[in-house]
Amino acid sequence: MRKIPKVQILKRLRSENSWWDRIETFPDIYVDFKPRAYLKLFYPLLTKRDPHRAVVLMGSRRVGKTVMIHHAIQRLIDDGVHPKQICYFSVDHPIYTGLGLEDLIEAYQQSTGVDFRKIDCFVFFDEIQYLKDWEVHLKIIVDCYKNIKCVVSGSAAAALRLRSIESGAGRFTNFLLPPLTFHEYLELLDKEFLVEEKDDGEGFFKTDNINQLNKSFVHYLNFGGYPEVIFSKEIQSDPSRFIKSDIVDKVLLRDLPGLYGIQDIQELNYLFSTLAFNTANEVSLEELSKGSGVAKNTIKRYIEYLEAAFLIKIVHRVDRNARRFKRANFFKVYLTNPSIRSALFTLVNEGDDFIGHLAETAIFSQWFHDDFPLHYARWKGGEIDIVSIHPDKETSWAVEVKYSDRFYDRPSDLKNVFQFCATNKLQQIAITTRKKSGIKVINNLELEFVPTSLYCYTIGRNLIRGKKKSAEFNDDEI
Repeated sequence: MRKIPKVQILKRLRSENSWWDRIETFPDIYVDFKPRAYLKLFYPLLTKRDPHRAVVLMGSRRVGKTVMIHHAIQRLIDDGVHPKQICYFSVDHPIYTGLGLEDLIEAYQQSTGVDFRKIDCFVFFDEIQYLKDWEVHLKIIVDCYKNIKCVVSGSAAAALRLRSIESGAGRFTNFLLPPLTFHEYLELLDKEFLVEEKDDGEGFFKTDNINQLNKSFVHYLNFGGYPEVIFSKEIQSDPSRFIKSDIVDKVLLRDLPGLYGIQDIQELNYLFSTLAFNTANEVSLEELSKGSGVAKNTIKRYIEYLEAAFLIKIVHRVDRNARRFKRANFFKVYLTNPSIRSALFTLVNEGDDFIGHLAETAIFSQWFHDDFPLHYARWKGGEIDIVSIHPDKETSWAVEVKYSDRFYDRPSDLKNVFQFCATNKLQQIAITTRKKSGIKVINNLELEFVPTSLYCYTIGRNLIRGKKKSAEFNDDEI
């Protein structure tokens, strides 16, 4: 059987790197998309040469990793990097099968004449999980070729994070690209005019058109997690085909079984569907085991796998005194992207009963990619949806999520809020609403009411700002 001749590999490489010949031939598909806000965080890691590390770009399927890589390449060229000092490989292409990373960079040198041993260059390996033992290959390149700044990315997010942590200590910097935040959703659709920053310098926002903002928020709940979906009416007409078949099923049927050796895929699929349907609800291993007939230890492993794949996030429970339970019998499960539930089941409208759960899921989803330690409090007769606890085990702040204006009009009904704040000596708490905003002080407790959509936007916008500032000092993992 004839081997694929090297000339064919070089032809493929030139077609993937059209900017080598003429910058004007940069692929339209990447030029047409506006950059995500996370490019502002990703690009400094890419250009940073000291310490010498590779960047591992992680994220669930279809969140825009390849597009962001090409936007970064365009910015490098705009900043004066010679186009031939930038090389991109789509490692999943069959023509590269059997080749190691060193083989690929040798092909890059042969194709361009760039001596990567002497000249600074940027090399991107997309869909790296298709290369066996990629982390070993990458370590060698980082250690041996100081002029190469490597970026690898892939959709098998669980595999990338696991192997990066195991093998890349001191050599790899992990960067997590989450599904679209609500802030990015409005930015990409040119709807940020709906939100305006207040003049108080505290990072808070306001809106003069809450009805239109809420309309966009509901659309975000149904379709907003993936850049490709928000621009396509065709996909929005049948989101199940795109999100379930092209994203969820590939993770459940291919990524996780391949990484963890899962045998009963039907069990995993059933569990995920159950958790997705119950997003923002409290569940227990006992309850899930009885409902599925699967052993609790197996359920626990499956949940760990689904978390590693960035499909779900577990939030642990504290009591009325904000203390963790010794045994985590109960917990909440949230989808990392609320539009997954809409695609798997039905779309939501603003008046649907379940929209409160999806709104709560959306708020948590803005936080999840920050690894911020959040909990929920629950005790007999009361619950608080979001609780942040300082390392000294004191409650620092809390939020009660409501997609309703009822409690703005009748704040005395918030008995659980008054109980929790009194117990934990909180003088202020945020309550999300459907439309109404304002501050009310009752029994020396300041209740700050803010529309859920506006609060969701604020989290995503301020996290980008905060991460950008922290990235100037530390790049171990973003």
